[in-house]
Amino acid sequence: MRTAFTISLWLLALTPVLAARPALLPAPRQVTWTGEAFSLRRAVRVWARDNQGVAVTDSVTAFLNQHGARAVRKQLDTPDSEAIAELRLEPIGAFSNKPEGYSLTVSNRRIVLTAATEQGLFWAYRTLQQLVLTGEVHSLAGCRIMDYPAFPVRGLMHDTGRSFIPLDTLRQHLDVLSRYKLNTFHWHLTEDLAWRLASDSLPQLTDARTMERDPGRFYTKQQVRELLTFCRQRHIQVIPELDMPGHSAAFRRATGFDMQSEEGKQVVKRLLREVCALFDVPYIHIGTDEVGFRDSTFVPTMVAVVRECGKQAIGWYPGGAMDTLAIRQLWMSAKKPLPSMRVIESRNLYLNHFATQADLISLFQRNVCDVPEATPRHLGAIACIWNDRRPADVAQLEQLNGLYPVLLTLAERTWRGGGQPETDAGVVLTNQSAFAEFEARLLIHKRQHFSERHFPYVRQSRLHWRILAPFPNGGNLAVQFPPEEGKLDYPTIPATGATVYLRHTWGPSVVRAYLRDPQPNHTAYAYTYVYSPKQQHVGMWADFHNYGRSEKDASPPAGAWDYKGSALWLNDVQVTPPDWQQPGFRPTSLEQPYRNESYEVRQPMPVLLRKGWNKVLVKLPVGAFSTPEYRLVKWLFTCVFVRRHGWHWETADDLIFAPDRRIKPVKPIR
Repeated sequence: MRTAFTISLWLLALTPVLAARPALLPAPRQVTWTGEAFSLRRAVRVWARDNQGVAVTDSVTAFLNQHGARAVRKQLDTPDSEAIAELRLEPIGAFSNKPEGYSLTVSNRRIVLTAATEQGLFWAYRTLQQLVLTGEVHSLAGCRIMDYPAFPVRGLMHDTGRSFIPLDTLRQHLDVLSRYKLNTFHWHLTEDLAWRLASDSLPQLTDARTMERDPGRFYTKQQVRELLTFCRQRHIQVIPELDMPGHSAAFRRATGFDMQSEEGKQVVKRLLREVCALFDVPYIHIGTDEVGFRDSTFVPTMVAVVRECGKQAIGWYPGGAMDTLAIRQLWMSAKKPLPSMRVIESRNLYLNHFATQADLISLFQRNVCDVPEATPRHLGAIACIWNDRRPADVAQLEQLNGLYPVLLTLAERTWRGGGQPETDAGVVLTNQSAFAEFEARLLIHKRQHFSERHFPYVRQSRLHWRILAPFPNGGNLAVQFPPEEGKLDYPTIPATGATVYLRHTWGPSVVRAYLRDPQPNHTAYAYTYVYSPKQQHVGMWADFHNYGRSEKDASPPAGAWDYKGSALWLNDVQVTPPDWQQPGFRPTSLEQPYRNESYEVRQPMPVLLRKGWNKVLVKLPVGAFSTPEYRLVKWLFTCVFVRRHGWHWETADDLIFAPDRRIKPVKPIR
């Protein structure tokens, strides 16, 4: 029979406080708000009976003290008659097969955290942290929660092989993962550009002369051990990846051998054993993608080495052939996994291709591994950031990829499960009330927990548009059509969002967008009316392309938004494009970073809204879906009015986007 750890917190005094409902993220499976509140302005005794819960008990004690309590952890087996906080073993019941499940009860007098494992107990503590109510008296909202995740693998991959990420930055990102119950860090350590992991047996791997980006930057074994400890304390599993035999030019420069040569295979086996000894983790990722195999024994040989070390092998799919005991990480929607495979979802979870505002909607609405909840063969999801194009700095890495808002959305979806195929919903908002409720929680966390971090997401669930059926343009992107003369009486498609895709990056066979059958050589228009209660200056974010962080996208020419002839009018006055820092720049390599091409890194454009209704018209021509300027043409637009709130920009919420110019009652969003 499973057992459970329980922490019970009794109080020395009672101070009733009227409780609100905090924004919990990810949302628990079951939550009942009792209206009670646990005051933090008093003494609390925390007591653990079992050693396995001591670490979490220490965390709870520190958390209570941080918020004003006078909390003391009692020694084991020393109950206090006045107040106790205990960790005891008891039957777990409903969570007999849910190792990360937990329950949490908060009343005026008591807090009880219960779980089948220490990890489950830690997730209960993470939820407890979100129950803080602030007012004249700090308190915790009274509730009864029963909770467990839909999928056992929930995480993020960083490509430190291409671009080195400092340990302090990794720790910041990992702390956010843990705070939102994301439990996996996939550490991509090697690439064509550089090998970032120190080796005792082959120290030349990290010689600066072998690195083509960030030379001399790598992780020592001691740093790896420290990061592993950091992750264990936060219940994050680490999956190290040595990509092989492709993506290995740095290996070849350091050794003089191709990995698939006999000499190269011997070196790789030695390196794998060294990595297995360093990483006290259950999984080793060996890549195997995007390479031509000359040696059919290479992958089975390396999988065998991993298993000899007592670990399980993971490889990309599509990639090298592996048996059904291996786990495959999916990355290409066109290549369906075999029914016998154990899989982790990363299809359309490459943040380097995300347009954050729109693709966050798709992530919220989608399912994982094509199922609503984990099975023995459907394990969960890992979002990936690939740094093919050199980022200007770490801030750009976070801004352009929408790191934090996307991570929180991933946490919601992988914990809650459910969702639809991306071909059914995708970036088309199909359940506005459900998304608006999630968005409200997301923005509360933005304000409360990311006050000085890049969080490039603003409220968009109330931004409504009409898209006119596209006009054939015969390949002439400059041709004008009647909407530019004020004629809008055409069939339209309703749309919602700050960024609206007409055709998604990967096309309708992968992700649904607002045009069901988008065709090249067409010009579309979108419009809305924006009601302002007064004449006022606001900022405007506008864009017509999402610059791929894995692409050599050309910078816009001076005086234009893009190479497609896109245009924007406010009250029938054309809006002038920004001043580009590198106009017309066509990169010859991926080592040349973006500057201010993307709206996320620009100051919003100042515009004047008049009192009453303001007309916004957007022109969206497209030629081919792949051009010399953009390998992946993004048929989309971004348009939202914003104001500065502290460190962040936020949607100007006193404005109403209504294409029909009707003001409808709106349920307040906290």
